[in-house]
Amino acid sequence: MDLQDDLARQFEQDRGHLRAVAYRMLGSISEAEDAVQEAWLRLSRSDVSEVANLTGWLTTVVSRVCLDLLRSRKSRREDPFDTYVPDPVVSRLDPEEEVLQADAVGLAMLVVLEALSPQERVAFVLHDLFAVSFDEIALILDKTSAATRQLASRARRRVQGAPTGDGDVKQQREAIDAFLVASRTGDFEALLAVLDPNVVLRADAGRVPADALASSRFVQGAKAVVEQALLFARMAPHTEVATVNGVPGVITVLNGELFGVMAVEVRAGRIVEINILADTDRLRALQK
Repeated sequence: MDLQDDLARQFEQDRGHLRAVAYRMLGSISEAEDAVQEAWLRLSRSDVSEVANLTGWLTTVVSRVCLDLLRSRKSRREDPFDTYVPDPVVSRLDPEEEVLQADAVGLAMLVVLEALSPQERVAFVLHDLFAVSFDEIALILDKTSAATRQLASRARRRVQGAPTGDGDVKQQREAIDAFLVASRTGDFEALLAVLDPNVVLRADAGRVPADALASSRFVQGAKAVVEQALLFARMAPHTEVATVNGVPGVITVLNGELFGVMAVEVRAGRIVEINILADTDRLRALQK
């Protein structure tokens, strides 16, 4: 019992780290929790008396579980990549206070990671986000260190080519506020002014008819995005600023239920990417 209690204490100390690894690999809060739970089950059934670095051992276990989940997902997922939005991490605390201690990767980054192969994603997340050595990652992927380095390099090029914000939280909040005011008033010109000419909007509404108001869609260009924003103007009274993956974002709340989450990327004061999750089933699960 003493040994199990000691292992349980050590596992709880590592739980936050393991959950962060799994979430970045999977982009799914529920699957990340499942991966962490599986790591605990394997730990409780294993003899780790000779393991010098238990955190490293657990990270390896979680990574292998995530790799299996990613491979399974690639074979069964029907969602087109351009309209899929990963699970957001949402807090209704003040965004400016929350961002100081946030430990979340941006939703735009997770969208890009969805396009990587399972092995590329594992290599990139472990090396670039958690500083795990290529030799260690190679053992997880059953690859050579050189091949693992190439996987991470390919992933890095794709990530670097994606539209991203400049990390200015103040400008992000100002851009969101301007976007909300313009949406509520139906001010077409004001909306255009806050959007980058090549802005991308990705909305994931799950399995709803394509002609529904809140259907999944992917549009690019300021004018096209403005047309979509004005369609949702009637929901504007129910929107509020919240923390989404560590930075200011927008949530829509109806009758106490989360109806939508919007994450944005802002560069030089203009919105370059908008990711919206409006899948009611997934949003309901996030609130449990």
